[in-house]
Amino acid sequence: MSDPSLPALLGGAPVRPSGPPVWPFPDDDVRAALAAAVVSGAWGQYHGEHVCALESELAAFHGVPHAITCASGTCAVEAALRALRVGPGDEVVMAAYDYESNFLTVHSLGAKPVLVDVHPDTWQLDPANLEAAFTPQTRAVICSHLHGGLVAVREVVEIAHRHNVGVVEDAAQAPGATVDGRPTGTTGDVGVLSFGGSKLLTAGRGGALLFTDPQLYQRAKLWLHRGLQQWAPLSELQAAALRPQLAKLPAMNARRAENVKELVAALPVEPRGLSPWVREDHGGSPAFYKLGFHYDAAAVGLSREVFVKAIRAEGVALDAGFKALHVGRSPSRFRAGGDLPNATAAHDGCVVLHHPVLALSRADVRQVAEAVAKVYRYRDSLADRPQTRG
Repeated sequence: MSDPSLPALLGGAPVRPSGPPVWPFPDDDVRAALAAAVVSGAWGQYHGEHVCALESELAAFHGVPHAITCASGTCAVEAALRALRVGPGDEVVMAAYDYESNFLTVHSLGAKPVLVDVHPDTWQLDPANLEAAFTPQTRAVICSHLHGGLVAVREVVEIAHRHNVGVVEDAAQAPGATVDGRPTGTTGDVGVLSFGGSKLLTAGRGGALLFTDPQLYQRAKLWLHRGLQQWAPLSELQAAALRPQLAKLPAMNARRAENVKELVAALPVEPRGLSPWVREDHGGSPAFYKLGFHYDAAAVGLSREVFVKAIRAEGVALDAGFKALHVGRSPSRFRAGGDLPNATAAHDGCVVLHHPVLALSRADVRQVAEAVAKVYRYRDSLADRPQTRG
């Protein structure tokens, strides 16, 4: 009979036998909103009450005059770039460690991504690397707040505007966060939100854009419409589901932030090769769609692949981070705006904890730390375990 104290990957009992919590959580307010939309008939209308109301509520929540909803966060990024008049032959500067769809969206417009290195500590876009990457062809910068980190977006905007370059602030992973005292998505020329199925605000699919500039708002609105109809809309039913979630977002973000502090305090002193991205900087408060960690395989004594597999076997939703955008791609697909050592380090060494467990109890969060401690305690046995694929 196996020892139940062993890691689950070695035959022991998992720390969380039921596995990671399923997202989205059951929500009585969302259920009531959807039921009311069915009763009123709004669910099947072209122009019901909920999309217009949600756009007004998003604008008020973020303190901006204009918000537009659309079919996805990726669609929102494209609309933002088009509002900034990005087109064939232009260049768009972005971090070499970022969401792949942003990179591909730049290509879809006939423009070229210019990849710059990230900050060595936070693995966010580093404003210090921007100006050296700019050319006369530079039309825009995309800056994404990732994995619980925050970009110094005010610095990004100041640098970009000196060169007449626009800024798309991608807050898909950070709705309700603040940076430099402002809500994320409101310092750049255009802000972007996502309502994808795993996001903190979820409707399965969907996105939104935030504007302070009425001209940029009108450009995006015109592109998203074909005559009277929007061709990539958010539905009334999706908007109905999002409205109660938006009202609860500050409280949910505060709960996740407190649980991140609990988790960081509960993590074992060893392994020293696992350190969270939590930073109290840029006058901001983060939102935790993912909680990012720097992972040092040599310090822990396990490859990232085995560590992640072992933690997931304990019922904890931990994954490797993004694949860096310059890795495995033809150099013809991008221009490097300098050396990219920190983005390469993020490619090799980022792990992320998915957010649902951060909205549960402190006991649930401590189970994450318990899983890390157990895997580290048996690292030698796990390292010697024959590896199988699949």
